[in-house]
This record gives sequence, structure tokens and C-alpha cells, in this order.
Amino acid sequence: MHGNEKTLTFSNFNFASKKNDNNLHLLFKMANTLVTPIGAINNTSSTPLALDANYDTKYATYLKLFSGEMIKAYESACIAKGTVQTRTLRNGKSLQFIYTGRMEAGYHTPGTPILGSNDPPVAETTVVMDDLLISSAFLYDLDETLAHYSLRSEISAKIGHALAEAYDKKIFRMIAKSAQKSTSFVTGEPGGSTINLGAGKALDAQALVDGFFEAAAILDEKNVPSAGRFAVLSPRQYYSLVSSVDTNILNRDFGSTQGSMNTGEGLYEIAGISIRRSNNLPFQAGTVSSVDGENNDYSGSFANHAGLIYMRDAAAVVEAIGPQVQTTGADVKTMYQGDVIVGRLAMGAGILNPAAAIELTATP
Repeated sequence: MHGNEKTLTFSNFNFASKKNDNNLHLLFKMANTLVTPIGAINNTSSTPLALDANYDTKYATYLKLFSGEMIKAYESACIAKGTVQTRTLRNGKSLQFIYTGRMEAGYHTPGTPILGSNDPPVAETTVVMDDLLISSAFLYDLDETLAHYSLRSEISAKIGHALAEAYDKKIFRMIAKSAQKSTSFVTGEPGGSTINLGAGKALDAQALVDGFFEAAAILDEKNVPSAGRFAVLSPRQYYSLVSSVDTNILNRDFGSTQGSMNTGEGLYEIAGISIRRSNNLPFQAGTVSSVDGENNDYSGSFANHAGLIYMRDAAAVVEAIGPQVQTTGADVKTMYQGDVIVGRLAMGAGILNPAAAIELTATP
């Protein structure tokens, strides 16, 4: 090395410069700069930043956004969530639910020991996991670039709705099957019930109201708790109730707290039964057959089905996964120039207490 030259090593290349303050300043500035595919990023750490770090950061952000949007759509569209007994499964393929019958009281005989022999009757039902339920889509990079709207938001919402629809269908079919079960798992306990609204009365508002009060009476007679009672009707049934001002369904004197003709919302409960509406009731499918992947029996005949009224003990749900979002990584993205987005859910449903389930029926 000559006396009037200095050598700087940078990225396996040698840069030589004369004793020139400006040149040295430029070289030291370059030595402290990392060039990446998207431009220069100031490198202040001792460990160089990986070339794909920006992609990883962007990927992680997309995954979080996808997850948030999908779960938000799933929760907003899922009607049955939280209305039945639900437990989370860990390290297994099935879960046992315990249901106890009623106890009796008797008089004590002086001098006799109390041994706690009046144990309630107990029954156990096992709910197994169905196969993994998925909804997926491929998001092409160019489509997302050229679109005038957020494909990511649209796809994540659709995936969430698809999972919620499948979840609700399983739960509602199992509740209907619970209502059709004439006996209980516990000896001496009552089974399910069916209320016939009458021929062609499925959309008749007054027939529905009468059915609600009859259902409340039946549940009371079976000593089913009044808390946690729900009803699920089709949208046409629901709006028939809201629009029927000639009945005592809605109290117009209290304004929108009891119901609003403007919004169609506000029909909260009848006879202490909270009302929800859904397109996923069993009657939409008629006769349902078992399909591959369903390890619980959701099949049945629902041709005359016209709604459900139940308490949360009517059915049991076991969940192991989800809802969750998965998406492909950098290698697949490079190969296919896009991402595969997968929403997944692992759950199963079964009958728990038939006495807590009532099916509304109406022949066409």
C-alpha cells in the first residue's frame, strides 16, 4: 500500500481513495448504508438487516389485518355463537358433557344420619370433533394492484362469513334434532318438544306470538331456567313480526326501544325469549344427509321446520381451532405471484338436554 493511499473494505469490494476529506466522508457514509431492493435504509445496528426484512414486516402486517377482518366478519355473522354450551378442546378428539337431573327433598327422621344419598341422576354425552373446516382463496398480486378496492378486505370478510354460516348450520340442525328427541339422556327427565303453528302459518305473526308463549309455558313446566332462552327465525318471519302493528308484538309508545318500523330492528324478545334471525335454519335445506368430514350426526328431515326456541343447555359445542387465518410465505408468493389465504375452524356439536329445545313446525 502506498503511503498516500488508504483502503476501505465494503461488501467484499475494495475502495481506494487519495487523502481527500470529501472522498473519505463519502466512503464512510456508503459503508454505513445498506442497499435493499426497495431503496437505501440507514443501518444503525451492528447486525446487517436481512434483505427480506421489509417483506417479512409487510407479510406480518397483512396477516394481522387479514386475521382481524376475518374474525370481525365471522363474529358479526355468527348467530349461534354463545347461545349453547361451549367448551374448548385441548389434546384430544372428543369431550364429555355432563347433564344432571332434578333432585327431590324429603323429611328427616330424628336420629338417622344424613349420608348424602340423594344424588341427582347424571348422564354423559360425548361430542366428537368434526374434520377441519376451511374456506380459502388465492389473492393474485396484480389483481390487488389494479383493483380500485381492497381485495384483501373483501376476501377476508367472505371467508369469515363462510365459516360462520357453516358453524350456524351445524348448531341449528343439532338443536332441531334435540327438540325431535322424545327422551332425555337422564332417566325420568322430559325430552324435546314440537309446536305446530298450523298449516300455512309459518309467516303468520300472531301464530308465531302464540307459539312463543306456548314455548315459554312448556319450558317453565319442564323446570328449564328462564335465563338464556333464545329463538331463531327466518328473516321473513322476523320482519312479519316487526311489521304486524295490529298485534301486541311491539309497543310503539316506547319508540325504538321495542321496535322500529324505519330500521326493522328492535324486536328483542317475546315472553322472555330473545329473538334472532338467520338464513341458516334447517328448513332452508329440507332433508339433510350426512357428508364426509362430519363425525357427528347432523342429518335429519326438516321439511316442516319453522324456527327454533331453546335454552343454552339444548346442545353442546366443542371447539379446538379457530377461527384462524393462515397465509403462504415468501417462497410461495414468489412462485405463484400471490398469496393463498385460508380461514379454518375445528368444532363439533351434539345434543345435550332435549328438554331445553323446541322446534316450531308448519306444513305448507
